[in-house]
Amino acid sequence: MPSNEEIFEKVQETLIDALGVDDDEVTSEATLQGDLGAESIDFLDIVFRLEKTFDIKIPRGELFPENLTSADSSLVEDGKVTAEGIEELRKQLPYANVDKLADDPQVENISNLFTVDMLVKFVASKLG
Repeated sequence: MPSNEEIFEKVQETLIDALGVDDDEVTSEATLQGDLGAESIDFLDIVFRLEKTFDIKIPRGELFPENLTSADSSLVEDGKVTAEGIEELRKQLPYANVDKLADDPQVENISNLFTVDMLVKFVASKLG
């Protein structure tokens, strides 16, 4: 199994190719949307490229769950993710830093969960 550093390097290359960003922009903490400018269509391309690069299968919605909190009104209230919503996100995104969202649970901060580090942890788990 490759090391986390080797996985990071391949994830970095994947994001550079998929998003047309510079290598110095793709840091562990970089968010896919906020820092790297990914749009929803890019997520499909990223999944495809990760599958090809690492020879893994990523079922639809596993890496980037769709409608994370919109399906259930108990998960969001007044523009904030509820405690129940935070727990649901922990289940759906075990590789993301949900604690950071719990500190400032604004719905618009959900996109900050999708970081380069999250992708590295996800790929490592698929390879392990």
